[in-house]
Amino acid sequence: MLFTSIINGLLLGGMYAAVGVGFSLVWGVMNTVNLSHGAMIMLGAYTTYWMSQYIGVNPLWFVPVAMLVTLFIGYLLQKYVINLTMKSGTNMTLILSHGFNLFLVNAAYILWKGDYRSIQSPFSGQGLNLFGTTVPYSRLIVFVIAIIVAILLQLFLSRTKTGTAIRATAQNKDAAQLVGVNISRIYSITFAIGCGLAGVAGALMSTNFVVTPTFGDPFIGRAFAVAVLGGLGTVSGAVLGGLVLGLAETLGALAFGPSFQNAIAFAILVLVLVIRPQGLMGKKFF
Repeated sequence: MLFTSIINGLLLGGMYAAVGVGFSLVWGVMNTVNLSHGAMIMLGAYTTYWMSQYIGVNPLWFVPVAMLVTLFIGYLLQKYVINLTMKSGTNMTLILSHGFNLFLVNAAYILWKGDYRSIQSPFSGQGLNLFGTTVPYSRLIVFVIAIIVAILLQLFLSRTKTGTAIRATAQNKDAAQLVGVNISRIYSITFAIGCGLAGVAGALMSTNFVVTPTFGDPFIGRAFAVAVLGGLGTVSGAVLGGLVLGLAETLGALAFGPSFQNAIAFAILVLVLVIRPQGLMGKKFF
């Protein structure tokens, strides 16, 4: 029973890592909380759902498409709207991103109604037998892809010129600007990447959950927890934060019952904030 809960916790943590890595990146680099993150997750899920409905192949093939759609929307939103309000302070950015989240959710209600929609994955009902525990292929695939995406993001940030500029902006915006970094452009790219990663998370999770216009809203709180637990702006921290949160929820449910699942997870969040406010990885920057 304990082993099963640990496996389920790690698989759930992989989903949370996929949800939180883009959120943490935007927060760490731009020092702003993107409250439209949930809407981007929802758009990624709907993109995967509709394309799988019309084309009829494995929905996992549409993960890159969902990423490109949300990345493009995120870039336009940051470049032509949010960038214009960055100097007005964090509160204005919060209000704007929250308003955009409400706009997208209500637009989804108008376009697709509030019907529950689900995607039939070729792996539904199948699993890997691991020491007597059945590991669903659908969740295992989400876990593996989430880890691969995190590794690719880390390589992008550490091995490319744009990634280096993003890291420099996160560490010292003024110094980066002095050496020729276009801060507005970097902010647009960072926000677009964060939204694209949210689209990836939505596409992956659409094979495990029903899709509705409010599909992404519950994950905003999880993304916040993952970012704080792991440490702002760190890819490895977001992955660790997601795994810790997933394990806390499943083991907490095992020990105290499902009704305490959320309470125990966020009690750990509060504990980390009190004891180690910089997050488990202990780094402010990449």
